[in-house]
Amino acid sequence: MTTAQAVEIRSPRQKAFAWLPKIIIGLALAAFIGYFIVYLIYAVELFRFPFDYDQGEGFELMDTVYFSRGEWPYRDNDSYPFYSSNYPPLFHVVIVPLVWLFGPHYWTGRLVSFLGTLITAAAISWAVAGRGMPSRRTSRPWLAVLSGLAFLASNYVYHVGPLFRQHMFMVMFETLAIVWLAVTIDREEADGRQRNKSLLVVMAMLLAAGYTKQLAYATVAAVFIFLFLRNPKRAILWGIPFAAVTGLIFLGINLATNGEWMLNTVTANLNPFIPGQAEGLFRQWFRLHTLLIVVAAIYAIYQLYATRLSIYAIWFVVATINSVTAGKWGAGESYFATAIAAACILSGLAFKHLLDWAEDRTWSTRNRGYWVAVLLPSLIGLLYLWQASRLFHMPTHTPALAAIAEALGRPTSVMIAPQTSCSAIRPAEPIPYIDSAGVSLLGRPPNAADKAAGEQIASLIAQGETAAFSEDAGFNLFIGRDVVTNPTQLLNLYNNNSVDLTEMLAMLDRQEFDTVVLRAQFYPGPVLDVIGQRYETTDLIQMNGFVYCVMRPR
Repeated sequence: MTTAQAVEIRSPRQKAFAWLPKIIIGLALAAFIGYFIVYLIYAVELFRFPFDYDQGEGFELMDTVYFSRGEWPYRDNDSYPFYSSNYPPLFHVVIVPLVWLFGPHYWTGRLVSFLGTLITAAAISWAVAGRGMPSRRTSRPWLAVLSGLAFLASNYVYHVGPLFRQHMFMVMFETLAIVWLAVTIDREEADGRQRNKSLLVVMAMLLAAGYTKQLAYATVAAVFIFLFLRNPKRAILWGIPFAAVTGLIFLGINLATNGEWMLNTVTANLNPFIPGQAEGLFRQWFRLHTLLIVVAAIYAIYQLYATRLSIYAIWFVVATINSVTAGKWGAGESYFATAIAAACILSGLAFKHLLDWAEDRTWSTRNRGYWVAVLLPSLIGLLYLWQASRLFHMPTHTPALAAIAEALGRPTSVMIAPQTSCSAIRPAEPIPYIDSAGVSLLGRPPNAADKAAGEQIASLIAQGETAAFSEDAGFNLFIGRDVVTNPTQLLNLYNNNSVDLTEMLAMLDRQEFDTVVLRAQFYPGPVLDVIGQRYETTDLIQMNGFVYCVMRPR
């Protein structure tokens, strides 16, 4: 007797226990919906903040401004304003209409990035539900919803998702490409007809992912590995034109920018690898996402030995291996986002496969079938609740949120010292944000004091007549002045012997900038040396947990 047949006959006791999975799954859904609400709160607060929250956001906005003017942001770093971008164009081009309509505001890119994470989560749910695929059950919407919400609940996605950064937009295209490929191949195998138009859509999404951020090469590799395993000839026939189109676009942009595209998106990204950073991030990633990773890995092994590898299994393995690039200088936790998306899908499909197997199995007694039908989904719900506890993160800047944290047995603040690089160390202070990932300045919504601090720095710059030589672009953007340099880009090029600092050093030596603003001293050594010789700190202003040093000519 199958589980489905067994549950039809129930004693009064069994009818009472039938509520158990509904209650536990309901609690799991409530936990992940709670994380989604927290994510919305964080995103809305970021939309309102008019300055850099994460270092680099302002330069992404400046890239968009250049595109909105019909100019390339891949420019000569050797001459004023010493600015260039190191990212592909698509994310910024998508935001251009918003800049045309509303002006150069941070919320434009933050909104697009945030919406990208919602689309990714929806695609994950769609994949786990089996939508669009023939002969697949679609009767477990709760599991599909949990899988999608688990992606948004990740500490890493929460931290980075609403920022003006292109990474999550890349993950969106990667996920859409993988899910549509799975649908396409499943339909082809169901009726034996090739669907080349659908496969063309997959290739277009992969191209979009790659021209959003270079890191998408791992997903491209996963797709062509999968196609090669299914049909080597077809993989080659699609691979050649895909590579040709990718290369032609690359060469076209490089010609249009007189070689600055190649220099700034390839050479400038040849950063040193830090093994300790990679190891620490891998440990943290596993500790936070244990259930999703373990279940996904087990299901991938099961497919390898018992059935055949799906695109999701290959994607998970390739994305996990590629996450080692998080160990590069300048990289970080966001480099795991693709692997997290793959793990959410694969773990959801694993649980679905297990539930389908139990439902179809013929059990020796009705009672055994009944208890499997009750306890198995209950166990899965408990596992998701356990996973939710490992991901715990919550701002506690309002009385309601602080009360929720306290009711859950969590602290309502954590002591963190402001980050300093150009000033004396400051004592730790309470921060209204709790995160199981550990001490983090990402995730805490900026407040009125942070906004006031940004406005204060901008007003100090406005007292002079020139643009500030600033590590954050937002202050110059706020008062309508030139954005000068991109410090991490400049440092990368300097470390690769690919930039001439002569003009920049001469301008600093002549004190041609009224103001210098330091946050983390990312500039190359010679630049910091001349700043120290020709400028002195006049104001120390704390914003978003960082102490900014505002400097004037000596």
